[in-house]
Amino acid sequence: MPSAKIWRHLMSVDLSFFRSETFQRLRAESRAKGRAEDILLILDERGIEVPDDVRARITDCTDLETLRTWLRRSVTTTTAGDLFTDTSG
Repeated sequence: MPSAKIWRHLMSVDLSFFRSETFQRLRAESRAKGRAEDILLILDERGIEVPDDVRARITDCTDLETLRTWLRRSVTTTTAGDLFTDTSG
């Protein structure tokens, strides 16, 4: 059946891009951007002013673990600058 073969060929998808370094980098950047937006949203909803330098530090950060720490802190902090202060010790 030539039509089935043609159809299979047309419908085949090259998934190599999704395994590529480029895709993994873009995915990580997207996750970091989303996490930074979440931090800023929480601070905004809590009525906490975010100075431009703090906003830039949050949005420029690409380390997901750092952003995760700041996200946790954004729920309880009283100032945006305190996101960057380690209060564990």
